[in-house]
Amino acid sequence: MADFIPPAPNGNSPFADMRGHHVAVRTPDLEAFRRWYVEVLDFRLVAEWQVDRLTLAFIAPPTDDDFYIEILGGSEPAPQDAHPFRDLESSLAYAGYHHFCLNVASIETTVEELRRRDVKIVVEPVLVEAISRRIAFFADPFGNLVELAEVLA
Repeated sequence: MADFIPPAPNGNSPFADMRGHHVAVRTPDLEAFRRWYVEVLDFRLVAEWQVDRLTLAFIAPPTDDDFYIEILGGSEPAPQDAHPFRDLESSLAYAGYHHFCLNVASIETTVEELRRRDVKIVVEPVLVEAISRRIAFFADPFGNLVELAEVLA
């Protein structure tokens, strides 16, 4: 199986300069969020700054300088409905933000290391032939789902 081939880029679009950069996650405790990602997933702190009563930070995966998680921390955010992660199917019943995805070289090796670090695996590795990937999901301690994807050759 080969990776899927996207349509040709649309260089004529007035939005042709758009590129992915980060996903933002709101938390009342920036320090706890940052510490978990840095200590458990080996993310790196890229930048941290203040905006009014909030502290914001960019963290990045161990070797990726093109994708960040922006942590929006401080004060007390309004509550959001909690969605229990019993399985992937039940999580798909809710509208809005669902997860972000990180590509990995080996889904089995990554999931095994996450287990060793006591990370909750929500969906065990599964083959998705339509996109030539094996995927798995884990949950961070703050209720956010993260997908892992291994692109198959």
